Amino acid sequence: MGNLTLQPWGLTRATEVHDDDPPFYASVEDVRPDPDGGWRVRQHRPVKLWDEVKKVIARRLLGPRCEDGEVISFTSYDGTVLVCHERGEGPALVCLPGGPGRSSRYLGDLGGLAAQRRLLLLDNRGTGESAAPRDPDTYAMDRMVADVEALRVRLGLERMDLLGHSAAGGLALLYAARYPERIGHLVLVTPSVHPAGIEITDEQWYAQIERRAGESWYESRLPDLKAWDAGDESRRLRAQPFFYSPWNETAEAHATRFAERSVEAAKRFHTNVPAAERTRASLAKVTTPVLVIAGEQDPGPLPAHAAELAGIFPRGTSIVLPGAHYPWVTAPKTFAEAVERFLDG
Repeated sequence: MGNLTLQPWGLTRATEVHDDDPPFYASVEDVRPDPDGGWRVRQHRPVKLWDEVKKVIARRLLGPRCEDGEVISFTSYDGTVLVCHERGEGPALVCLPGGPGRSSRYLGDLGGLAAQRRLLLLDNRGTGESAAPRDPDTYAMDRMVADVEALRVRLGLERMDLLGHSAAGGLALLYAARYPERIGHLVLVTPSVHPAGIEITDEQWYAQIERRAGESWYESRLPDLKAWDAGDESRRLRAQPFFYSPWNETAEAHATRFAERSVEAAKRFHTNVPAAERTRASLAKVTTPVLVIAGEQDPGPLPAHAAELAGIFPRGTSIVLPGAHYPWVTAPKTFAEAVERFLDG
């Protein structure tokens, strides 16, 4: 460790390099990795807790972090203040919630994935703790790509592992198409495939639905599904059994607790989607590993759609997991292990 000149009250008087751990009195704002090894400590005020210094070291090496339940806030391109929540420890994984129009709370810890990964869960604009924009047209998926990039910059990550679920799978696709050099790994969980020009036909949708005909709730909930599919949002919650497998107490609790969504954000999310041909051409140039996850019982995307989407990428692969649209809820261990294996590969 380098020699430091100390004031009586414990402040450093000059910048020094420490070969070992930073000293306990080092200022939180003034600890940085030295290019030649060790830690560079600049003068300023003291800190009392070694835990504070460890937080700074983690920020410098892995990007800013906060404790579970706290938030990271940042300002996007148009001045809208957005928030992401952190859960867990380990390498960063930026997570985009779907809905569209849902806050990130429904993602939870992604089936225990937070035990291996530091989940950075973005509340998209107008949802959760993020502010609503002045211009409602910025709820469009293509415009929200800039929010994801603003988050990456705020986190200080040169490249990031990115996960998108459902509608936000489409957002993640558009981000990858625009910023391929910023992606480390891309995980698409039961994603929207429409931005890539892949269509789910009514015949495919209802053929998958009919696979649940033997379940006790099927007959009573089928009218709700059809009404919701026809545009009656009041029936959405009662249609949820078709999007979980199995439909049990755990699934019902999740569906009920996280039913809230922003109507305005949902209404405008799919407007002005870029031409699929251009998006596919850009995605074909994404050379980082891509994992597309389909749920075995999910009405959409079906495993065939997931495989088609994965096939666009030079290093894309698809897998089918037990469950439906929320596989981390009903098969948490299987889901977390599959994602961790991919990210660690």
